[in-house]
Amino acid sequence: MVRYTGLMHAPKDPGLGPQKPFPNRNASLARVFALVIELPFVFVAAVVVGGAIGYWLDLRFHTSPLFLLILGALGLVAGVRELVRRLSQSGTTRGR
Repeated sequence: MVRYTGLMHAPKDPGLGPQKPFPNRNASLARVFALVIELPFVFVAAVVVGGAIGYWLDLRFHTSPLFLLILGALGLVAGVRELVRRLSQSGTTRGR
């Protein structure tokens, strides 16, 4: 009687040593998980940095919300651009 262990193994090649089941699936899952964790921080950091620099410039030059709004909006655009760039990179590497 043959017992099923639940793991599928590729045919073993004596020169390669033990093989892991589904090596590409685990690696791609880890990459997707890392991307999902990283993206909100990238987006928020761009907006916060732009807003903080704008706030500091407003305090320095007494132009209350002017630089905050301009640099906050530029941070928003930069954050969206970075999100699109990273997502398009992850889409092209997935096909490899």
